[in-house]
Order: sequence, then C-alpha cells, then structure tokens
Amino acid sequence: MPAPRPVPGAAPHPRSPIGLGRAAVAALGLVIAVDLFAVFAGFKVYDVMGDLVNGATGDAVFHRADAAESLNSLAGKVQSGSMLVCVIVYLSWFVLVRGNAGVFDPAEQSMKPWWAVVGWFVPLLNFWYPRRITLEIWDASSPVGARRSHLLVNVWWTLWILSLLVDRVGYLEYGESAGDIRAAAGQTMIFDALHIAAAALAILVVLRLTRMQHEKALAGPGVPVGL
Repeated sequence: MPAPRPVPGAAPHPRSPIGLGRAAVAALGLVIAVDLFAVFAGFKVYDVMGDLVNGATGDAVFHRADAAESLNSLAGKVQSGSMLVCVIVYLSWFVLVRGNAGVFDPAEQSMKPWWAVVGWFVPLLNFWYPRRITLEIWDASSPVGARRSHLLVNVWWTLWILSLLVDRVGYLEYGESAGDIRAAAGQTMIFDALHIAAAALAILVVLRLTRMQHEKALAGPGVPVGL
C-alpha cells in the first residue's frame, strides 16, 4: 500500500529523533573510548619524557620514547577520525531536533534553522550560539506549561568551552625539548579528560532532548506530558 501523500497546507509534523539520537549517542561513546586511549598514549609520553628530563640515557629509554611518540601520533589520528564522524552524526541529530522545536513552538526559536550548523563553525560566535540554540530547543521541547532546568546544558557547555581553551593553550605552549613535550602531554591529558566529561554530558543532553521530543510528539499539541 503506497504511503499517504502530504496534504497541501497541512500543519507540519515533528520527525522522530530516536534513530539519529541513538546514532549520536553511539558517536559520542566512540569519542569517549578514543579519548581514553589518547589519555593512555599521552601518559606514556609524559612518563618517558620525565625520565629524559631527569637525565635517563641509553637505547632502552630512547626506544620507549619513540614507541610512546608513535602511539601518541596514532591516538591523535584516531581522535580526528572519531571527531569527524561525531560531528556529522551529532549535527544531523541537532538539525532534526531544531526542526522539531520549530514545529512545537516556533516563537521560542529566535534564530534561523541554518544557524544550527553554521553557529558551530563561526569564530567567536561558536562560543555561545550553539548553547543558545540548544536552550531554545530545550524549552520548546519541554512539556506544555513547564520549564526544565538548564543546569545540564550549562554544565555540558562549560566543560566543552574549557576543553577548547585548554587545547588551545597546550598548542601555543608546544616545544621540542623533553620538558616542553612532557608539559604538552600533561596539558593534552587535561584536555582529553575535559573532553571525555563534556562528551558524557552531551550524551545525557541527547538522551533527554530526544525523549522529551518523542513524548511531546506522542502527546500531541497542547497536552501536558508527565515524565
């Protein structure tokens, strides 16, 4: 039986966010797993560079240093690949829930839909536009007559911004001596730890928003939803 054709002029309907929500959670989980590997690789560099700073010599320590650098380089490449996958999947979900929010409560959305993608990449604006869009989606997706706390979104966004700043500082301080490399490795491990925490909270944001939108769509317009 052919699918029914949309009725011209009919009110728009929200799309199910469940599939892309699950994909986004999986992609964020992959980022966390790869970041944990990167922390391990970074610790190897930090450890062996500490030995070199303390005056250790000989083939054994230099072989350890080469192996640690190779492992760390591999971790960086895998991180780049996992982040690319995560960006594509997460933004696909984000665009979908932004579209649904425009159906639930158009007046709540102060920015054009294309900012849901562009806002992440425009320098300086990307420090607050994605958070602002997320909060507007959050409010539009909340049960009718209710407003949820923004604490989860705000803590997630704070950790994300901190991770970006720590990464930038570590890049600027990079040098070629054993001491500089050790310091950079320590900075990178801090970045990875913040990145892991931000990704974990991003999973909670995805799960919560996906559930709110799914239940609000099931409830229909104007019907309060109890969670």
